[in-house]
Amino acid sequence: MERNFHLDLSDLQTYVGNVFGTNHRVTDMVRLHGGAQKVIYRLNCSNGFSCVLYVWDLTMNFFQEEIESNGADHRSYGSDLFAMNNRFFKEQGIRTPALYDLNQDQTKYPFDYALVEYMEGQKAEVYFHESDTRVQDALFHQIGDMLAGMHGNIRQTFGKVNDREEARENCHLLQKKDAENQLLYASQYIEPIKAHYSQLLDMLHVLASRIAPRNRYGFIHGELGPDHILVNQQLEPYLIDIEGAEFYDIELEHSFLELRFGEYYRYLKHDTLDPNRMAFYRFYYHISLTAGGLKLLHRGFPDQQFARDLAAYHSRCALGYLIK
Repeated sequence: MERNFHLDLSDLQTYVGNVFGTNHRVTDMVRLHGGAQKVIYRLNCSNGFSCVLYVWDLTMNFFQEEIESNGADHRSYGSDLFAMNNRFFKEQGIRTPALYDLNQDQTKYPFDYALVEYMEGQKAEVYFHESDTRVQDALFHQIGDMLAGMHGNIRQTFGKVNDREEARENCHLLQKKDAENQLLYASQYIEPIKAHYSQLLDMLHVLASRIAPRNRYGFIHGELGPDHILVNQQLEPYLIDIEGAEFYDIELEHSFLELRFGEYYRYLKHDTLDPNRMAFYRFYYHISLTAGGLKLLHRGFPDQQFARDLAAYHSRCALGYLIK
C-alpha cells in the first residue's frame, strides 16, 4: 500500500472500520492529483468497497497565504463549508458525492479529514471528445438543466448558505477589490502587465461602474469547470469541490462556464444574464487567473506547464481589452 502521509495506517484502518464496519479493510490507497486546496486519496477495501479521503491540510494548500490573510482573494476553504454545502446540495436535489463522515477533533492530527463517496466515472471534460453526439447532447443538456435549477435558488442577500446578514455593498465590489490585488501581483512578474498596469486598472473600474445595484442572487458553485463535474456510468453529472458554493451573481458563474466550456457553453447559457455583469466578470477572471497561474507556478504546483500556460493565456486576454 502507498504510504499515507496524513493518517497513520493503523489510525486510517480504525477510522474506516468505525465508519463502515470492521469488514472494510483498507488494502490500497492512491493519491489523486489536481486539487490546489485539499489533498485527496482514493481508498480501496478488501471487500471491493471504495471511497475517498479528503484532507484539509492548510500547509499543502497552494493558496495558504491568501487564506491566512482572511481570504483576500475571496476564495473559500475548509471542512465546515464542505459539510454545510454538501447538506444544502442534498436538500435541494443537486447531485454531489455523499459525505459519509467528517472528523474535526484535531486531537492527534492538525487538520480535518472526511470520508466521501467514490464515484466510478469520468470528468465532464472527457465528453468534449465523445464521438457519439447523442451522448454529448444527453449529458450536457442534463448539466444545463441541473445548473439552471441550482441557480434558480434565489435569495435577496449574497453570501454563504448560513450568512443571512443584509449586504452592505454589491457583491461585484468584492471581485473588484480582489482583481485590484491580483493585478498588482501580476504586474510584479509580467512586464506587459506592469507597463499597462494603470490602463488595466482603469478598465476594471470602468466595467465595474456600469453595474446597477440588485438584490436577487442565485446559488452558484463558484468555480465550476468541466473538471469539477463527475459523470457516473449512468451518465449522471455530480458536482465536486463545493466549498466555494454560495448565493451570488449568477453572472460570475456563467462567465467562468463560458470560459471553461468553450463551444459546449451553448448547452448552459442563460438568456436573462446582465450583459454589464458578464463583461465585468469576464475581465475579472482574466486578471484573477493570470495571478492564480503565477501563484501556482511560484508555489510548486505539480503541473508547472499548466500554471505557466494559464498565466500567459489570461494575461494576453486581459491586455487584449486595451486594444478593443
